[in-house]
Formats: sequence, C-alpha cells, structure tokens
Amino acid sequence: MIAAMGPGGMEAVGDAVTGGLVARALEPGAGEHEGQREGLCLNCGAALIGAYCHQCGQAAHVHRTVAAWWHDLAHGVLHLDGKIWRTLPLLAWRPGELTRRYIHGERAKFVSPLALFLFSVFLMFAMFSAFGGGLAVDPTGVHRGLAENVRIRETEIARMQAERSALAAAHKPTADIDARVKLAGEQLALVRTMNEKGLVQGSVVRVSDDVPLWLREPMERAGRNPSLMLYKLQSNAYKFSWALIPISVPFLWLLFLHRERYRREFRAYDHLVFVTYSIAAMSLGLVTLVLMREIGFPSAFIALLSLAVPPVHIYRQLRGAYQVTRFGAAWRTLALLMLATVALALFLLLLVALGVFG
Repeated sequence: MIAAMGPGGMEAVGDAVTGGLVARALEPGAGEHEGQREGLCLNCGAALIGAYCHQCGQAAHVHRTVAAWWHDLAHGVLHLDGKIWRTLPLLAWRPGELTRRYIHGERAKFVSPLALFLFSVFLMFAMFSAFGGGLAVDPTGVHRGLAENVRIRETEIARMQAERSALAAAHKPTADIDARVKLAGEQLALVRTMNEKGLVQGSVVRVSDDVPLWLREPMERAGRNPSLMLYKLQSNAYKFSWALIPISVPFLWLLFLHRERYRREFRAYDHLVFVTYSIAAMSLGLVTLVLMREIGFPSAFIALLSLAVPPVHIYRQLRGAYQVTRFGAAWRTLALLMLATVALALFLLLLVALGVFG
C-alpha cells in the first residue's frame, strides 16, 4: 500500500507526521503516562512523589524498547492521550463550549488551539498533496496556446471559404458566410498581432510600461517562470498559514466593539482562541471532504456540505463562546462569513506579494 502511494503520497504522510510532532512539542501532557512513583528522577535526581518529577517534569518511567519508540511516535502524531478524543467531538459539534471552557481555564483536558491548528494545517496540506492534485504549469503554455489558436482559426477560415465557394457555385446567397469569414479573419489578425508584435514573447507576458519599475521587474520575473511562481505560492501558503490568525482576529473583534459589556468581558486572547480553533475546524473539515471525495461520495453532496457546514459551525461557536442570543449569533455569523472572505483575500495578496518579491 505504501509503495502504491507514490512519492507524493509518501511526502504527504511525512507532512502529516511532521505536523503531529510539531503540535505535540507545543502540547502539555495530561497525565497520560503512568509509571513508577518512588525513587529518584533519572534526569535531575529529585525524589519522586508521582508519575512525573515535580522538579523538571520528566516522566518517572522511561522506555528502552523498539515497541516503545513506535508507541511514542504514534502518541506524538495522534495525541493518543485522551485529550484528542475529548477535543474533537466538542470542536465538531459544540465548538463554542470548547472555546469557552478553554478560555476559562480547562487547559489540560483539551488539545490547545495552537497545537490543533498546527496539526490540522499540516494534515490539510498533506491531503491536498496526496489527493488534491498539484498545480502544474507549462512555462511555454501561453505561447503554444496562441500558436494553436492561430492554427485552429486558419483551418476554420479555410473550411468556411470552401463552404462559400460551394454556395456560390450553387448560386445560393453567401452574405451570411461572408460575414462569418470576415469576423473570423479579424479575430485571426488580432491573435497574430498578439503573437508576432511582442505582446507575448515565448512564455513571457510583457508588462505594460505604465506599471512602475519597482513592480514591473518582479512581475516580469514571475512571468518568465510561472511554475516557480506557483510553487512559491503553495510553499508560502504552507509556511505562512499562521498569518490567517492575526489577519482574522481584528475582524472578529469588530463584531463585539459596539457593546461595552463585550469589550470589558472578552479580551484579545479570547478572540485568538476562537479564531485558532475555528481555522483548525475548517482545515479538518476540508480534510474530511477530500477523504469523502476519494471514497466516492457524490460531488453534489460534498458541495452541499462545503456550503452548509461552515456557517452552522460558526454560528454554534459564536453562540456558545460568547453567550450571545440567537439573533446576535446569526447576524454575526453572516458578518463573519463576509469578513472571512476579506481576510482570505488579504492572505492571498500576502502570498502573491511574497511570491513576486521573494
């Protein structure tokens, strides 16, 4: 099965494992390991009074077997310590309760927002890499496309001229075919102008001289190698996905700015937790949709879920986390969906800027 996955699949698995290990490195334990409760800590030498050293935090019991190594790998990637199974059901159906409980201090019970965000983003990009199909660009595609367009139009004009000759020989009216030949000839002349007069040279689209020099040069550089440009966009989306959090938080803050009670009760940290859990949930939702598509679920059903689930999830998270009324959660959901589009557009502009100037 592993061999059948190919290089892309193996890379995706590597990304998912990496994401889990990175997330695990940020995630505190929750009493998942039990071990010796007496003796001395093997790390710092302090007297043990439980399963963990109260001085340095190391587990009292350490492993030296291959089986234990694989157990630690699975544990680090999947958070198989009970926390993930307490977190995911709440994140899926009662995200507001999860957000509120985490903000109010129940930290050890649940996977932290940042750890869950890191794991979900790594997993999402891994799934897209394995099943979503990469973006491949032919650097000479623009030029070849125009050349092929010229050939097709020349063939079509020749066919129409033959048709006109047959109509003329049969003493039938040719006004309609004459108009079509004239229009096709004008279109062919336009395409030839684009191809021959330098609007397109090879694979490079010439940037207008009206564009400022500081912007023209990176645009032309990107046009010379569109494959590299798209690779940079994908790579930057992967590396800078965290930027969605600070971009989104101000928009959420605006929704609670009009009431003094909300300004006093909810802090910037609360909005950060909300946004981070929300983005993690949406990332895991996309992973689920990709898997459903691969399993064979109808495309119409997947499209319906992609449209219906996000607003319902946001509504439930708003209502549960901020304890607002149904109406308050409803209008904020609509506003947040529109603002999320703006935040995503800003994120994409950031990626394009990094790709062009990087």
